[in-house]
Amino acid sequence: MAVMETELENTAAAKQYVQEVYETVKRRNPNESEFHQAVKEIVDSLVPVFAKHPKYMKAGILERIVEPERVLSFRVPWVDDQGKVHVNRGFRVQFNSAIGPYKGGLRFHPSVNASIIKFLGFEQIFKNSLTGQQIGGGKGGSDFDPKGRSDNEIMRFTQSFMTELYKYIGPDEDVPAGDIGVGAREIGFMFGQYKRIRGGHQAGVLTGKSVIYGGSLARTEATGFGTVYFVHEMLQSIGWSFAESTVVVSGSGNVSIYAIQKAQQLGAKVVACSDSNGYIHDPNGINVDTVKRLKEVERKRISEYVLEHPGATYHEGCLGIWTIPCDIALPCATQNEIDINSAKILVANGVKAIGEGANMPSTLEAIDLFLESGVLFGPAKAANAGGVAVSALEMSQNSMRYSWAFHEVDDKLHEIMKNIYRNSIDAAEEYGCSGNLVAGANIAGFLRVADAMMLQGIV
Repeated sequence: MAVMETELENTAAAKQYVQEVYETVKRRNPNESEFHQAVKEIVDSLVPVFAKHPKYMKAGILERIVEPERVLSFRVPWVDDQGKVHVNRGFRVQFNSAIGPYKGGLRFHPSVNASIIKFLGFEQIFKNSLTGQQIGGGKGGSDFDPKGRSDNEIMRFTQSFMTELYKYIGPDEDVPAGDIGVGAREIGFMFGQYKRIRGGHQAGVLTGKSVIYGGSLARTEATGFGTVYFVHEMLQSIGWSFAESTVVVSGSGNVSIYAIQKAQQLGAKVVACSDSNGYIHDPNGINVDTVKRLKEVERKRISEYVLEHPGATYHEGCLGIWTIPCDIALPCATQNEIDINSAKILVANGVKAIGEGANMPSTLEAIDLFLESGVLFGPAKAANAGGVAVSALEMSQNSMRYSWAFHEVDDKLHEIMKNIYRNSIDAAEEYGCSGNLVAGANIAGFLRVADAMMLQGIV
């Protein structure tokens, strides 16, 4: 009886501690709803950790981990092809370096603000930890919109952006990569500007580079492939597989395209994908080669797909994609794209598994419904960790001045995703939330960072 009372007291103290920290985050960061959401989703999962290990509370680990080590905000002036001057905002949040240099992508999108970059950077701490590699958490970007801009305009913008950012990054300090709106073209322009300013060829300062000058094979495919590898592990737990499953994938960027490709290779029928304007539904199965050409080569809208595939239909707006019945849903577009209403429709239509290929694509209410309904749910920090995992492999190759073959990188990626799944399942089991991969991933990611922080003192 005394032991049980002590456990209840510890749990109550842990809950109070977590709530107090969360209220402090909201007070210090007003009007940053995305950041609040990310913090809430993680800290609530950590109550059993603090109840079992009060040392983390005593050391103020949570208070420190929710506060970025450094937040950078700067103006980015540039000139368009008509000679007009524009000014955008640039950001870099260097959140936590306990287990390695800051690592996280750069996002160029009109929605980018301090809240979004902080939520992405906070998530990145735990995602990077889950990979088992020595990389800390960071994120950055700008409210610049590359859509419709010429190559020269994008070059001028990225050069201006790097002219400020270069002061704060380096192979052993902070290693940015790509994200929404930032691909190999943008990384190349930034790398060129970094070399112009700093001199030398520090290949490890950026990842997502072209393989010609230090990039890694399989990096383009990594996030999409990794998401499917993770979901495959989930499905095996219930004796299911991608084979003969119907799959819906949102988005049509790198993550989406290669999630579609890998799911099809495993025998799935992928029937829908989307872009920011709307979605296509092809009951015969999406032709991934057409999507690749439209989005990667011709840079056209997904609506063009139906001109080549008469059996397919195009629908304006993005939310409707989740009304298409499917066994597996892979949200790979953007944050909060699955709200509670879309989640209800997916559950009613019999969805068996959700794998988050994007960052925080499901709202907290949607996640709760999936878990309550017994849907297998792979949270973003675990399911989409493949991209940053291969970025870290790219850093390793740069350090060695060596390149692995595609199959070698892919094999390493597959094993990393298996380990993330196993570690998340084991952590959930150990801390009393068996089968809950949201809690398991949060706990497994947190423990590695927390232990490193404990060993390094109060910094």
